[in-house]
Amino acid sequence: MIHYPRVSLLILSWLLVQSSATAAEPLQRIRVSPDGSGFVRGDNDQPIVIWGVNYDHDSDGRLLDEYWTDDWQTVVDDFAEIRSLGANCVRVHLQFGLFMDQPDLPNVRSLDRLERLVRLAEQAGLYLDITGLACYHKQHVPAWYDKLDEQRRWDAQAVFWEAVAQRCQGSPAVFCYDLMNEPVLPGKVPTDDWLLGELGGKFFVQRIATHLHGRTRQQIAGAWIKQMTDAIRKHDKEHLLTVGVIPWVHVFGAGEPLFHSAAVAEPLDFVAVHFYPKAGEVDKAIEALKAYDVGKPLIIEEMFPMKCSVDELAQFVDQSSDFADGWISFYWGKTADQLRSDEPASIASAITASWLDRFKQLAPQP
Repeated sequence: MIHYPRVSLLILSWLLVQSSATAAEPLQRIRVSPDGSGFVRGDNDQPIVIWGVNYDHDSDGRLLDEYWTDDWQTVVDDFAEIRSLGANCVRVHLQFGLFMDQPDLPNVRSLDRLERLVRLAEQAGLYLDITGLACYHKQHVPAWYDKLDEQRRWDAQAVFWEAVAQRCQGSPAVFCYDLMNEPVLPGKVPTDDWLLGELGGKFFVQRIATHLHGRTRQQIAGAWIKQMTDAIRKHDKEHLLTVGVIPWVHVFGAGEPLFHSAAVAEPLDFVAVHFYPKAGEVDKAIEALKAYDVGKPLIIEEMFPMKCSVDELAQFVDQSSDFADGWISFYWGKTADQLRSDEPASIASAITASWLDRFKQLAPQP
């Protein structure tokens, strides 16, 4: 595989984003490069590396689609703050229950708000990684949704993606659609619980099936990905598609990617994987990450110094730059200065502030 020189790409991508943020030179749609080794945009196939943040909730734990109606100015201000960090991409997470009133009936008001968010991204010079089907807050998961059998649940999810793609298909600010955050496949023991992975009152992990019913896990993953991507492609044949996954190769120390394997991931345009290196084990994380370098562009779609130091996470970014095409961290509505002035002071605020400072330093300067 031929790789672009990553350091040069980062510098070039920053300059491109700086210029595209002006009204005279709008954002241009991102595509996979002709040789499949990275991302490009514009008529001249200008290389670009993704450098962004997850903008999933604010400092009070509210999810974006819970406050973007009443506190729109907060979103506007946050996008400006994210831009000032040197980011060119924002990953947003849409809750299924706030976008679907019934299995076949999308919520028009939420779709209108999403369309407004896309226009804001265009104005701010920021690309959007639109991650869907979230069930992070159980209070927003409709009772009817959990009562659906697997196929009817998938059908409702497909309606969600059709509606989102129909609204977003014309905008160059959409970098990609991420089908679901960290989908999980059933094991040998059946379960009736669709959600797992509770963290701070949020359920970031979701099963796409609860029973094998004689199928392999690969067959389930492939069928689900095909139905979701087919739904999107009915209305949007251009924007990129992916699934952000837990790096099980890193967790178990062996194996191969499933959702991004050749047998499953043909409809997906690039690999998105979530890495939180452990202290003293950056090299181990890099080796695991290499398993996801499967011939498509590769993005670390989540990273944060949750289990390692700020310096070690910066080291992880540096060492992965030989084969990664983007990095997306987190921004939770407070700048580094605001976090340092929090009362009472907390270790979490101090770590986040320190990382935001480093994140900005790591971003290429104009």
